[in-house]
Parts: sequence; structure tokens; C-alpha cells
Amino acid sequence: MNRILLAEDDPQIARLIQFKLQREGFSVTWAENGEEALKALRSSLFDLVILDVMMPVKDGFSVLAELKTDAHLHKLPVMMLTARANERDLLTGFQSGATDYIAKPFDPAHLVERVRALVEP
Repeated sequence: MNRILLAEDDPQIARLIQFKLQREGFSVTWAENGEEALKALRSSLFDLVILDVMMPVKDGFSVLAELKTDAHLHKLPVMMLTARANERDLLTGFQSGATDYIAKPFDPAHLVERVRALVEP
């Protein structure tokens, strides 16, 4: 079973994503902010990280930067899922090492397919 870490500060969105992904057979761990996400990443193994950009304590771009400089985590695929979807934000995400970038609002079925593409061979 593929393990996904979801870093999202909006409980409603997090519950929706968890429900959709778990129904498709994925294991999902939810972190409410960037600091919790980093803590989870350093204590467990995951196959994918889904990161919101605008979160309390530590934003998604900061988490992504830390992941990409960590020798054990730098190859982990990261999907940005955020309302910050202008061209500059997309560029920042991809230049920082994001594997994928999805804008909110999003279609849950589309999200599931993009996740599947990133974690299944």
C-alpha cells in the first residue's frame, strides 16, 4: 500500500482528500502544518508528499526546500496542491523541486489520477 503524507491546514479539504485517496487504497497521514509534515517525514517512510503552500508555522515552499536538501528525502516526489497558482508560484514550485503542481479548486478524481501516476510504476 502506498503511503502519502498530506500537509494541509484546512480540515475540510484534508478530510476530502483522505477519503478519496483511502477509498482508492492509499494510506494517508495528515499533517496540519509544515512543521508537523517535516516531523512526520523524518519519523516515517512515505511514497509521496502532497503540500499546500499557505500553511501556518512553515509554508509549503519552505518544507519543499528542506526536503530537497535532506539526503534521505530529496528523491521523494512532492505534489504542490494550492490556491497559489499564478505563473510565478508554479515556477517557484518546479524550480524548488516539486514533481507536480495542482491548483485549488481541484477535481478530486483528477487528484487521485495524478497521485496514482506519481506513485505507481
